[in-house]
Amino acid sequence: MAWLWLHLFTCLQIPVFCTNLPLSQTPEHILAQTNNKTEILCELKEEYAGVYWYRWSHVRQNFEFLIFSNLLGKVTYGTNISQDKFSVHGASFRTSYSLHINHLHASDNGTYYCSISQSSQLLLGSGTRLGVVDILPLKTTQAPLSKKPVRCITKSKAADKKGACSPLVWVPLAIGVLVLLLSLVPTAHRLHRLQRRLWLRVHRQ
Repeated sequence: MAWLWLHLFTCLQIPVFCTNLPLSQTPEHILAQTNNKTEILCELKEEYAGVYWYRWSHVRQNFEFLIFSNLLGKVTYGTNISQDKFSVHGASFRTSYSLHINHLHASDNGTYYCSISQSSQLLLGSGTRLGVVDILPLKTTQAPLSKKPVRCITKSKAADKKGACSPLVWVPLAIGVLVLLLSLVPTAHRLHRLQRRLWLRVHRQ
């Protein structure tokens, strides 16, 4: 048993010794509100005799055994550990275990580890740091991107645009242009005759 605690202490002080382990733990961090509940997931690459759960208290600087759950679902609690607060749920094939923590309190703050026993060694997960607060901080939301302003056309402007294309406006204009063109026809004819006379005089000389 002394070897188990020695390896456990080594993993806490020098995490590199506990890499590439046959278990993974999620999430890394949890921030929860007082009197609520939370859970921590531990997944194994293969079946083991069971899973241990420990808590490292940063305030008291001690490592505490919480609960052990074996393949048959039998649970063993640590000293002075409340059964109402901690429970372990195992999934199919017993390769996934979740630690449920109820009635959260500030005293539950710490880093929680799932662990398995292999060849007289206690292999730890990566750890989940739990923080319990009375009021959760407000989530900051990113301001929406400003959209290009849409040009609005008021009714008066729309009426003005319609008025510019109204028959009452363009019909008189068309008539005026037509009258102007008709008045230019005799003038053009006279200029043509005068040009022809000048041409004949030049050639007769």
